[in-house]
Amino acid sequence: MSVHFEERSGVVPCKTPWGSWYQTMEEVFIEVNVPHGTTAKEVKCHLGSRDIELLVKGKEIFKLDALFALLIISSEDKCLIRIILMKTNREAGNCWSSLLEGEYCANAWVQDQMQRKLTLERFQRENPGFDFSGAEISGNFAGGGPDFSSLQK
Repeated sequence: MSVHFEERSGVVPCKTPWGSWYQTMEEVFIEVNVPHGTTAKEVKCHLGSRDIELLVKGKEIFKLDALFALLIISSEDKCLIRIILMKTNREAGNCWSSLLEGEYCANAWVQDQMQRKLTLERFQRENPGFDFSGAEISGNFAGGGPDFSSLQK
């Protein structure tokens, strides 16, 4: 479901010195720009149960500790590395403000847009017959948006 919503509505990237990251309700995507033609042999990625360290051509790109996610890695066109973290808490209210506490933080505008996006994704899941991909939202969207569970259907 997230993939289709994401394709229709676009992503809200948080720019970093090495690329960008963005999120859906279920996943966090890390995209690392590398020099064109970079081969797999030039990429070293240490994967621990709670951390990731990425080196390209011997240079540390980043080291992330205390992750609360599972990990998938892919390389595209030999100029981009995409790391996909599966969130353990997959609710709209779980909007990451940064990849690591205090590092690679989304600025206030990007964080606001990410929260709006996750709220719309939640609405899409709850109402599959509607298309929220181009919708705008205002009001109470932080923390996953309003709770309509007490309303009668």
